[in-house]
Amino acid sequence: MKRVILFVVLIGLFISGNKIQSQNNYICRPGFAYEISKSANWGKGLPVVNQIIPYSSAELAGLKYGDIIEMIDAVPTAGLTAEELTQLTNPVDKNEITLTVRSIGAPSKELRIRKECKRSNTITEDQLAIAFNMYSLETTSERQFVCPFKITVTPDAVDFSKFNTYAFSPIDQNNLALENTINEAIGKELADKGMTFDAERPDILIQTFYFFDRNPNFKGANPLVVEKETLYRYDVTYSRMVKVPFLNYQTVESEAEYLLQFGFRLIDQRDLTGRVLWECEANELLESSYRLDDYVRIHIPLMCMQYPYVKYTRNVPYTVNKKSYNYTGIQYDIDRLEMVVEVDRNSPAYAAGVRANDVIEQIGRHRMNRTAEEFTAAYKRFILNTMDYRDPKTLFTDANGFQHCMFWDTFKYAQVANTLQKNNAQAPFSYLYYFTPYVNPSGNNACVFQIKRGKEKKEITIRPTIRTDVTIEIK
Repeated sequence: MKRVILFVVLIGLFISGNKIQSQNNYICRPGFAYEISKSANWGKGLPVVNQIIPYSSAELAGLKYGDIIEMIDAVPTAGLTAEELTQLTNPVDKNEITLTVRSIGAPSKELRIRKECKRSNTITEDQLAIAFNMYSLETTSERQFVCPFKITVTPDAVDFSKFNTYAFSPIDQNNLALENTINEAIGKELADKGMTFDAERPDILIQTFYFFDRNPNFKGANPLVVEKETLYRYDVTYSRMVKVPFLNYQTVESEAEYLLQFGFRLIDQRDLTGRVLWECEANELLESSYRLDDYVRIHIPLMCMQYPYVKYTRNVPYTVNKKSYNYTGIQYDIDRLEMVVEVDRNSPAYAAGVRANDVIEQIGRHRMNRTAEEFTAAYKRFILNTMDYRDPKTLFTDANGFQHCMFWDTFKYAQVANTLQKNNAQAPFSYLYYFTPYVNPSGNNACVFQIKRGKEKKEITIRPTIRTDVTIEIK
């Protein structure tokens, strides 16, 4: 086992990216990231949003993935250097910025975004949840997968923002249920992007195609492959990773017993009738039968992420970051984890009476007078000593390449909880997952903190909020 948590690296996770600057011992970020578009169809030469931090001011303001940033505080972004953009998105002397953004189906709009600044020695519960996610891989993990999509875009310099309405090609009555499922899924994604349905005079006509059958050239599985890789895809409907009977996209076609093709294209009805503006096609290799309606339900949301802004034309890589953890609002000192650096206003901890500069002597039955290295060593021991409590049928590799990730065996939750409750487990940060049955079988999600403030000591009960967020990114 090589999973070791280094808290210095964790702080690096917070300050990484091209949008974060240090300002007077504070780390500030605007809550989003961008890249300069190279697409002739969507914001060429301008910043396009490619990441939004959950619970940030940017998310609350309504900034969306794929938005084109036209101006920052009334300064046009066209032609600006990377350094100039960084200075504008995260100015040293201002706490707020105003973005002028453009998206599909709407005129340009202004969004006011507040920067979020934290002391440079701070580590947040969001970061700690990632650091200690082996306590609860069921709720917190980062995973990657590749979909064998082929994206084709018109070679013409067409501005996709001008295409705001859509309709569907006539339905094949022989496959009425399937085609209704497909159209409903595509319509939902386009509506979420700001487009509207118009059966009379649509800007775009949507045409779908699909195929599933046995592979006539099937020659059997590769005998040299001793253990086949288990593939997962993210199911947006049920917010979870699901096993799929697909073969790796690099597999030779003759090794697949079944073939599946699904795709749809957006056809110009506005400027040049019949011109294909955008098309996404999936060609999957399967080892067993699979329902087409299940395929479209899972994959249409993933396909639509690349419209109108295309980053990859083949074999699209996705990263799914899923987190569900207890949020109290306490921010810890990276060098002395028992020290409270700050407490978020209007948070459960603030309401309970925890304040900056308090010393946390104990969480539950776990003492906090340990170094980061001691917590790391204890965490590693816990992982090693509880591998027998995990379910091998749930084995997966996370986004960091760790190959031994598994959920807890549902029949061994009690053993996991007992191990965590032992004093030598040194697991105070297991409170981040106190709402789960394998950390806390009682079901009472109330965390007891022993606080020292000067010479005064007190016991404070905090009832955390369970924060849940899922981000899907194309990296």
